[in-house]
Formats: sequence, structure tokens, C-alpha cells
Amino acid sequence: MKFLYNLAIFLTSILLPIVAIFSKKLKLFVEGRKQTFSKIETLKNKKVIWFHAASLGEFEQARPIIEQIKNKEKSYKIVVTFFSPSGYEIRKDYALADTVCYLPLDTKKNAKRFINKVNPKLAVFIKYEFWPNLLNELKNKEIPTILVSGILREKQLFFKSYGGFMRKSLNAFHHFFVQDVNSEKLLNSINFKNVTVAGDSRFDRVYKILKQDNHLDFISAFKDNKYTIVAGSTWQEDEELLVHYINNKASENEKFIIAPHTIKSDSIEALQKAINKKSILYSDVISSSVEKFLELKETQVFIIDTIGILTKIYAAADLAYVGGGLKTGLHNILEPATFGIPVMIGYKYEKFKEAVDLVNIGGCISIKNQQEFTENLEHLKNDANFRKLTGTINKKYIADNLGATKLIMNYINNHLTMSGKTRSSNQKNK
Repeated sequence: MKFLYNLAIFLTSILLPIVAIFSKKLKLFVEGRKQTFSKIETLKNKKVIWFHAASLGEFEQARPIIEQIKNKEKSYKIVVTFFSPSGYEIRKDYALADTVCYLPLDTKKNAKRFINKVNPKLAVFIKYEFWPNLLNELKNKEIPTILVSGILREKQLFFKSYGGFMRKSLNAFHHFFVQDVNSEKLLNSINFKNVTVAGDSRFDRVYKILKQDNHLDFISAFKDNKYTIVAGSTWQEDEELLVHYINNKASENEKFIIAPHTIKSDSIEALQKAINKKSILYSDVISSSVEKFLELKETQVFIIDTIGILTKIYAAADLAYVGGGLKTGLHNILEPATFGIPVMIGYKYEKFKEAVDLVNIGGCISIKNQQEFTENLEHLKNDANFRKLTGTINKKYIADNLGATKLIMNYINNHLTMSGKTRSSNQKNK
């Protein structure tokens, strides 16, 4: 199994640059990794804490931990690595990280070179990123390593009879902070007892959103105190349902804000052309005259062709639809849920614990097709009591699941304190 894994990584390293010629996303994936080792050169002889996140969602789980470390331990440099371009491209300028780069492909050579250069005092992996060669190198160098907001499933290779190679890599972890009891039981079943059920640190992150200033003048002008649906991180499949509803079912007093996952100009243009109600683009409002801003009040559909403001936009919603659940994977539903509003999603949500939980308790509504989408939108619009109850369920769910960051930070603070004492002792003995 080890040989096959390393062979697969080797072949991937050869084939990716070829395939990247035909894919913009893969080109970012390949070209970005060429900069990794030059970016970490500056870390030599620095005290580093390394966070690795697969993509944007996992980064949000790391974020409250990074914030607390930077607030308390200013002498440490923070390195954040991403596997996916969709995470790196959005957070490559994250202010609290000293270095943000792509994770190199998990070859033995890359793993040894990366760990030697970064030489972290602590390595933090988020949710479900397990790279055997990197983990083995961390173990060989006796670098403390933890998993936070972890989710494990019975189908994973660790729990198969032939998964010994992957199971062995888990020995790198000094502690596992997992989201649920099932993950704890799975790790216990393969003799890992260093496990704490801490929950998901994203709850702490989204709860803090309520305390920030979420007011946006242009959103208030557009909403004009009318019933507003915010559709966030939408894909084409989601947008087809939205467009059909807007064109055929929406009343004049219903407003829509759509923030697509992809903001390429051709995709945005196609979306706007498909809508037969009056619509406007964020880019036009921001770059144009006061007259354009005043048009917002008379406009029914506002298309957000930028990134970074969706969280604040959810604050103005009466209902949120979160995209991805009809395609490859659901986007963040906790951000709208924290505002105490109902959330609608597609049906592909089984890998997301928070979505499973909220569907089961009635705060989140899953739909499969146009009919279900339309029926649920109309029900939520026409039944204010049902809408309020559904939103209250979401708000309580957020409040009931706070605290993961505190548990994880207690562990990290203890580790850093002990590490500091060891360094002081060593210096005295020299």
C-alpha cells in the first residue's frame, strides 16, 4: 500500500502540469506550488506554528485558533498552507498569517524538505487532511501535531483491514480534537485513546460575527425593508432553480441577493441575462454614479460579483439558500444560521455534520428539485411564525455548540508553556 501511494503521488506530479494546460484551476494548483519553498525560506530560525487546511471551509475552523494564538503568543510566526486553490486564492493575504502558501505534493522528498524548512513548534491539521509522508516526517522529527475539528468515517482507509499504512501515519498525532462521539469511537477502535470530543471551532467563529458591524449601505438601500432572500455560494444548478422561481413565481415585494461561487464575467453575464426581472451587479453599483446607487431601491435582484462580503450580506436576509448541495459539496451554512434565519440547501449534505444536525432538528430545509424549492420558499415567505421558529432553531444550535476553541487553546497554551520552560532550562544548562 505504501508503494502504491508513493507511486500514485509520483504519477500525479508528472501528469498534473500536462492536465493543467486545459484547466485554469489546476494551473493555479500547479503554478502556486512552485512558490511554496521560496515563501518559507524566510522562516529559518523562527518559532513557527503551522496550520494546514484543505480549503476555505477548513480555514474557517482554524481561524479562531489562529486569532487567539496571535493575541497571546506574538513571538510565534503563523504559517497557513492550503491544498485547494479555492482556499488559497481567497485567503492568500490573510493578515494574521506570516506566510500563506500551497502545501507541496506529498512526496517523501517534499515532506522532508518542507518540514526541515518550516520546523514548526506545533503542527495543526484541520478536519480531515491526512498526508502520510508529511505526517511520518513530523513523527520522525518528534514535532507535536494535533488534529482539530476532526471528522472520521467508517469508510475511510484507516478502518479497513488493508489500511495499515494510513493507520500508521496517525501515530504522528499527539492529540485528536474531533467533532463527534462517532469519530472518537472510530479512533478508539484502532487503539487511539488520545481523543477529545471538542466540537467544531467554526461555531465560535460564526458566533463572533454577531458582534461585528454587519451593516452595508448598499444592501440596506436594496432591501428597502422588504422580504429578502440571500442565495450564497451558488453554482449553476442552484441558480437554475433560483432563476425559474424569480421569473415565474416571485412577487414584486420579494427581493433576491445572489452571491455566486464563481464570479467569472461570462458566468455572471449569463446569470443576469437569464433573469427577466430588474437586476443589478455589485460592480456596477460600486464603480458608478450616485444614480446607480439610487436604482437599488427599484431593483429586485442584486448579483454580488465579488468575494469577501457574503457574511455581512446574510445579516440582511429573511431566508438564506446556501449553494453546493446540488453539486459537489455544500458551502458554509453556519454563517447564515448564526443570524437566526431559516436555511435551505440541496440534498448532498451527508458529509457535513452541521447540515445533518440542522436538517434533523428542523432549522435547515433540504430540497431535491424545482418543485420542492418553490414550495418551501413560498411556505417560508407566507408563514412568518414558521420562519421565526426555524430561524430560532438555528440560532440555538449555534449557541449550544460553542466552546471548541477554548478546549483546543487550553491544550495549545499548555504545550507552548511547557515548550518555553524546556527552552529556558536548556539555555541555563548551556
